[in-house]
Amino acid sequence: MPVRDIYHDAVKKALLKDGWAITHDPLVLKWGLKDLYVDLGAERLLAAEKEGHKIAVEVKSFVGESEVDDLEDAVGQFILYHDILNRTEPDRVLYLAVRQAVYVSVFEEPIGRILLENQRIRLIVFNPQTEVIAKWIP
Repeated sequence: MPVRDIYHDAVKKALLKDGWAITHDPLVLKWGLKDLYVDLGAERLLAAEKEGHKIAVEVKSFVGESEVDDLEDAVGQFILYHDILNRTEPDRVLYLAVRQAVYVSVFEEPIGRILLENQRIRLIVFNPQTEVIAKWIP
């Protein structure tokens, strides 16, 4: 099992506060002989629908020496998980969870904006102190 991100519990609590049920902690993806671990799987049932919304959430702290290196690693992992989920659980939507400070310093800058504008990734922006979701970026 991989080591949990330092903000894992904060994101988990934020999802619970936002009405999500945690269904997997972690969500195991099996592909060939490899097992991969997405940090969280969650589901929210809506009264107006028979089926709920399912998400997978990969939490990234961005505490390395270089935000660009952290971004490259996160995007690579996101693409790999996204492509496997498309084949194994096409009804589950993958999100990358980042702190508000990371959103401002990376995703409000041109290097991160291009990823959002081209819809390469989806974000959950959270506040680690209050353990709430500040923004969803589909």
